Amino acid sequence: MNSPAISNNLIWAILATLFCCLPLGIVSIIYAAKVDGLVAAGNYAAAQEAADKAKSWALWAAGAFVVLMLLYVVFFVVIGMSAAGLGGMQ
Repeated sequence: MNSPAISNNLIWAILATLFCCLPLGIVSIIYAAKVDGLVAAGNYAAAQEAADKAKSWALWAAGAFVVLMLLYVVFFVVIGMSAAGLGGMQ
């Protein structure tokens, strides 16, 4: 019997770890690493669940990166405006 094709999302997990958020990306890699073993064991439901969790954690890592970058930009805009305001009052 042919096994269903279940993507392990390992590439997304690695990219999320390298470029986004290390802790969340590592969790994604752990789930992605389980997928192929579960498929080989014939446990397709658990393999699909692990693949879904790997993808979810990778997306959370990317989302955390976006939020942190927005906060970073806002922080420096506020600091810049504050410094410009203080410099004009002297």
